[in-house]
Amino acid sequence: MNRIVGLETEYGCLTGDFPGASGALARARDWTFQDQRFGLIDVHQRDWDEPAGNGGFLFNGGRCYIDMGHLEYCTPECLNLLDVLRYDQAGDAILLQAAAAVGAGRQIDFIRNNIDHYSPATFGCHENYLVRRAAPLTEANLRSLLAFLTLRMLYTSAGRVGAAVAAEARSEVSRPGREKMFQISQRADHINNDLFEWVQFNRAIINTRDEPLADPRKFRRLHLLHGDSNVLPASLLLKIGTTSLALDLLEINQIPKIALDDAVATFRDLSHQPEGPWLVRLAGGRCADAVNLLHQFQEAARAHLSGRDAETDTLLSFWADTLAGLATEPETQVGKVDWITKRWLLQQFCDQEKISWDDPWLKSQDLEYHQIDPARSLGLAVARTPPPWEIPRLQDPPAALQAPSNTRAHVRSLAMRRLQQATGSYYIDWEILGAEGGHALHLLDPFDSDPSEAEKWAQSLSRCSARPSTPPRRRG
Repeated sequence: MNRIVGLETEYGCLTGDFPGASGALARARDWTFQDQRFGLIDVHQRDWDEPAGNGGFLFNGGRCYIDMGHLEYCTPECLNLLDVLRYDQAGDAILLQAAAAVGAGRQIDFIRNNIDHYSPATFGCHENYLVRRAAPLTEANLRSLLAFLTLRMLYTSAGRVGAAVAAEARSEVSRPGREKMFQISQRADHINNDLFEWVQFNRAIINTRDEPLADPRKFRRLHLLHGDSNVLPASLLLKIGTTSLALDLLEINQIPKIALDDAVATFRDLSHQPEGPWLVRLAGGRCADAVNLLHQFQEAARAHLSGRDAETDTLLSFWADTLAGLATEPETQVGKVDWITKRWLLQQFCDQEKISWDDPWLKSQDLEYHQIDPARSLGLAVARTPPPWEIPRLQDPPAALQAPSNTRAHVRSLAMRRLQQATGSYYIDWEILGAEGGHALHLLDPFDSDPSEAEKWAQSLSRCSARPSTPPRRRG
């Protein structure tokens, strides 16, 4: 990839333990940071909803904390697709260990999904892409980016049984028999805007808040809210990889000029059409085939980016094969595209058990698809990952404790190991660390993995005075 990427995954939690999920989340978080097992707990309040002890940074360069009633895991900054997959899976492995350790015979299950079947609640898988500040963010380019981010759902979404009550409450459209539905996206019913800054109760495809977590003169951070949590590695790789390529095209002003009439309405309408045809309305009123439009993005990426490196060429080939499968025979993507795989599995289940799509049993099977335990996950049982990206799922992977060596996460991890040996208070954030009485270590370049400044900073810790530090407050 030509940019830094990171994922934020909010996990669903199933437990019969008193006092319910909140107690299970707190125990899992506390076990993760107990005796500095996987990282360092926050000792200062970060924001009004993040008191001290709510979470912390991990030695693998990522972060784990409780956010709005969900345990959230953030990967470290990654510079290639294999690392995105490796560190995403490391979050699953940490939570699997935590659930086993604190369950004490009481079942605690963490699942990678985005909906609660019995309420209008949704929880996210947010994507973060570093974008150069000089990128030509013209209106035409932004509309093209929104078109891509909307249409990519055909190979990135996780699927769900039923529809959200929230969609009905907006009185946009009558969807009789919504309990009998299967739709492509888990998040589509919950997205209200294409662009918006404050998104806690007004979710948008793109969060426009300018918070680069890096040198603001050079970088901005594209923060996406509309994507589903993926189970299949192939879906995750396609989501991250093709979005990164689309941003490459935008930065060189070569992104195809495709504009949808209404990105949010298109997002919801496509979600409710698992059978197709996937026709969308463009600005100006003309209709077009969604897969053909995605082909235009793939062809532009091939024309301008092929030959750059082996990862790009592998991704371009995989992308083309996926689009060809969607256009001719979607079931060829079972094991690769989440929503197609889930729908196929549930249809087999309906046929075998002779039940209809409105049977409550299907909702429990829907959740089983998202289990993070490979021994229980219906999705992982049929996963087909492209050979270049196949990696074993380990119970205790090295990525749970070791940061990527080619981004600033490496430097942060080394600095945190030094803080383990220091006395007194400390604070840690993505682009800054500090210890009581000492100066701050700034990490403004996410591409910089040189540890020399961190080593100098660590040597100064022993000479710190007793002056208390005043950490900056920042959201997770």
